[in-house]
Amino acid sequence: MKKLAVAGLCLLALTACQREVEKLAEFSGHIFVFNYRLSKANYVVTLRPTAPLPEGGMAIARFENPRGGEPLVTETKLYAKMEKIVLQSPNLQCVREGRSYAVTIDLADAKGKLLQTLDTKVLATIDQSILPANSIVVGPAYDMNPKVFKAGGQIDLTPVQDCPA
Repeated sequence: MKKLAVAGLCLLALTACQREVEKLAEFSGHIFVFNYRLSKANYVVTLRPTAPLPEGGMAIARFENPRGGEPLVTETKLYAKMEKIVLQSPNLQCVREGRSYAVTIDLADAKGKLLQTLDTKVLATIDQSILPANSIVVGPAYDMNPKVFKAGGQIDLTPVQDCPA
């Protein structure tokens, strides 16, 4: 009985010494970026690695779609010496001020094995209705967009109209 108690204490001590599974990364920032000139909005999420990243791994980001429907998905390749992971969504429509939108990021190794999942919410502090439906400039020379700057001096800065309530 005494040997069993000693063995149990040793096993308990060994278990207590095991390191907790390391997190690969943690959030260092998240925001909506609104570009008035190009009339687009995007999520931008940054992660700070807290352990060596798997060479050839992937960060798979799922951004809640403000228009509704399936999440918007992007993939970013990971490199062992990355100091920052920057994830950006495709262009968005219908972002509403005061609403939080979900973001889930999976970190996987080169073979696709899931290593860590991170979840957060991004609060919209500006409503996308401030952006016109069409970009105000086009092309590499930032020419005035004829869809916005119409003949006769009319300017159409109408925002996207068909957003869900």
